[in-house]
Amino acid sequence: MNFLKNLFYFVVVVAMLGLGALFAVQNTATVPLDLLVVYLPERSVALWVLLAFAIGGVIGMLTNIGLVLRLRTSLLRANRRLSKLQPSVSPVIEMDSDESTAAPPAAAENTDKTENKEN
Repeated sequence: MNFLKNLFYFVVVVAMLGLGALFAVQNTATVPLDLLVVYLPERSVALWVLLAFAIGGVIGMLTNIGLVLRLRTSLLRANRRLSKLQPSVSPVIEMDSDESTAAPPAAAENTDKTENKEN
């Protein structure tokens, strides 16, 4: 199953790279980019668009780092609390070998009542 997942990721990455290359080949017109403060030289439209997608992806990952770190610390805190609680749970009392062959107390009471009814 892990092999299929890795194969799927590989196919998706290769497809995205192929689509990006086709997009760059088809959009060769050059345009300057004016960012109000900075004036960038003329480059192809494909370069500007692909750079915008890449920068947006990086910014998105950087903004999610805070959320991921907060969730990981919460998970670590919960695991620490769980490890502190586990030793406090009382262990199951094991019976001696003599008691293990005897009937449980509820069953013994039921046999006594049936014997009393017969007498």
